[in-house]
Amino acid sequence: MNSSSSSFGCYEAARILVPGYYFAILTVAFVQLVATALEWPIFVNDVVLVLAFLVLGFIAGLTLYAKESTKRRKAFQENQPSFYLKTKSRSMADLPVMEEDEAKQMYFYILNNHIPPVFHEKIFFFGTIYHIMIQVRRTSLWFSLLGTLAVVFLAVANGKPSTELLLFSATTWLVYVLNVTFNKADRKMQENYKDQIYWLEMNNDLVESILRKRSHVQQAQRS
Repeated sequence: MNSSSSSFGCYEAARILVPGYYFAILTVAFVQLVATALEWPIFVNDVVLVLAFLVLGFIAGLTLYAKESTKRRKAFQENQPSFYLKTKSRSMADLPVMEEDEAKQMYFYILNNHIPPVFHEKIFFFGTIYHIMIQVRRTSLWFSLLGTLAVVFLAVANGKPSTELLLFSATTWLVYVLNVTFNKADRKMQENYKDQIYWLEMNNDLVESILRKRSHVQQAQRS
């Protein structure tokens, strides 16, 4: 259990830090390139710059983490193990209808108390990879568009495009296109769900006994 908790903390930290500092790196690079192209002098102490970079990366990571926009994607929403439990409970005539929130609670109970630890590592790992890849993709798209607009603006303003900014824009576009073209995040997320559902199917007696136990507990609480 301690090993699992430690792994969970590491994976959650990666979900915050990797997207956050990817955003910070692109932000610093973009600002410096625009300032150079416009010949704006930037007088910032190195220590202040490093501290600003560290703070920006951490705050950006926390903001992206808090938004949880990746969880609204189709690949995350479809075929969740909690859907299987909800459908399973509704197929058992003697059980009351299970709502979505309760099905999720039941899934996490089974995950934490019955599904083997090796599954936990896989769930944490692929969940983290999914989150990071989607955030990197979106951040790359934002800066690709921003970089392209800046290249056009500077080309009009200065009469010539900024080669460095053009390279920055092309690189971020390349990262975005490669991330979309070789998109393993969505597929791996669905494979991860299927593995968990298969475990639930293979342990049908256990699942049914837990669902019935939960029903008895609810009835006792009402009486």
